Amino acid sequence: MTTPIIVLILLTLPLVVAFLISKVRGLELNVCLFTFWGLGIAFIFFSIGHIVKTESMVEMLPIWVPFRQAVIYLTGLLEVVIGIALFIPKFQVNAAKSAIIVLVIFFPANIYAAFNSIGLGGHQWGPIYLLIRVPLQFILIAWAYFLCIKVHNNTP
Repeated sequence: MTTPIIVLILLTLPLVVAFLISKVRGLELNVCLFTFWGLGIAFIFFSIGHIVKTESMVEMLPIWVPFRQAVIYLTGLLEVVIGIALFIPKFQVNAAKSAIIVLVIFFPANIYAAFNSIGLGGHQWGPIYLLIRVPLQFILIAWAYFLCIKVHNNTP
């Protein structure tokens, strides 16, 4: 159950720290910059799971999916690329859009695993943990759209 909390902390930490520093120093806060960074840190964290919990993530895919382990490694690589791109101003908006697409595409794997009683990594909460992740994915999608893409597009 700690993983969703860790994700929320990683997601919000750059913005919270920047907000506090801006208040102390009396500077204007660049919300957009730090929301991209938070999402980038979260995506890099997700990619680590593909390396550390590979076999558990393989179980989350239906058996008819070919090359399941390769799929897990490739999706982890995709997440780290998105995570890094979220730190590079030239690529941030497209990376945030890619993050949304990835979150939507990966969503069925979480649902499949939850309904087939597959607990991620022997997590003590079992499959229910994956259902807890559903609202987290909605938060991440909303963060990427409203705080990264939309704020960036409205910034002069």
